[in-house]
Amino acid sequence: MTTTLAELTTLRVGGPARELVVAETEVDLVESVRDADAAGLPVLLVAGGSNLVVGDAGIDARVVLVRTRGIAVESDTCGGAWLTVAAGEPWDDVVVRAVAEEWSGIEALSGIPGSAGATPLQNVGAYGQGVADVVARVRTFDRAVGAQRTFMAADCGFGYRTSRFKTEPGRYVVLDIALQLRISPVSSPIRYAELARHLGTDVGARAPLGDVRDAVLALRRAKGMVLDETDHDTWSVGSFFTNPVLDPDRAGDLPDGAPRYPMPDGQVKTSAAWLIEHAGVARGHSLGAPASVSTKHTLALTNRGGATAAEVLDLAAHVGRRVHDAFGIDLEPEPTLVGCALPTT
Repeated sequence: MTTTLAELTTLRVGGPARELVVAETEVDLVESVRDADAAGLPVLLVAGGSNLVVGDAGIDARVVLVRTRGIAVESDTCGGAWLTVAAGEPWDDVVVRAVAEEWSGIEALSGIPGSAGATPLQNVGAYGQGVADVVARVRTFDRAVGAQRTFMAADCGFGYRTSRFKTEPGRYVVLDIALQLRISPVSSPIRYAELARHLGTDVGARAPLGDVRDAVLALRRAKGMVLDETDHDTWSVGSFFTNPVLDPDRAGDLPDGAPRYPMPDGQVKTSAAWLIEHAGVARGHSLGAPASVSTKHTLALTNRGGATAAEVLDLAAHVGRRVHDAFGIDLEPEPTLVGCALPTT
């Protein structure tokens, strides 16, 4: 029986691949990629499949399922805890371990689907914390030179939802990541107002790690952002669009009430969800197909059961046009699109 990408992704769309390889060890992972490169066969790496949209026709490529596992720990009371995490380790398992061991720094990244190795590609962040804050290094297999290559944090090119690994797509296979966490039973300072309110505390305060995790999971569940087979609002890639980052003059043209978050480089981030909602796209909005905007959060596009990739992308293009027509801002898709593209008309 042919395995389709719909079975391997959280959006549950996508056709078959030419070949499927399961890599349970680092050697398997490197060799499966190296052999495909030598044969001139395209490669698609899939771990959690939570940030991936694959076309309905499938792909003429080798799909490598990254199933490497392991968390090696070094810690001391002065330098904190140093974790070396295999690329295929489920990310939320890493957070669970950190909270249980009282390692502070990733508690607000609870409930994010996908693998540890994928987090530096997208520079995953949520509720005021980001992977870039705690990544010490990323060890990779560089397909361009056929050898391992390690990047310290300063060399990873981290930016808002991006990194050097994302800007050079396909070049680097992440083998493991090293995280440096503070040893403490309380969180990093709470940076996100919504999270602070849920915890009943102030921005800048700290809270017990378990309380922060519980609060983040509650907030994410309310938005359909914690995977649940029985909840179609979670059949998505999470946020489908990134929050636009604008120059100050362009941000000044936003309507009154539009969120404005100053960035360190002088630019201003606004809310894609706010733009979508104020462009007249409501929760649950659809074009008649079994693809719809989430009933819980306008940033998520969902598969209500039986949706095709084409239907999801038609909806995404429709949402993008509504925002462009209302505000003159082009939304950028956050997931990786493989064997498909957003319609342009």
